[in-house]
Amino acid sequence: MQDKTSPAPWWKRIGWLVVIWSASVLGLFAVASMFRLLMNAAGMRTH
Repeated sequence: MQDKTSPAPWWKRIGWLVVIWSASVLGLFAVASMFRLLMNAAGMRTH
């Protein structure tokens, strides 16, 4: 027998999209900040 489940409502799918997108943007920000800190610690500064 097949289990007939209906797809999730549109607002729930959009919500997951926003959550995943936000997490990726925050992750990118964290990595970029870490690189900036490391570069400043190594003496690379903008003038």
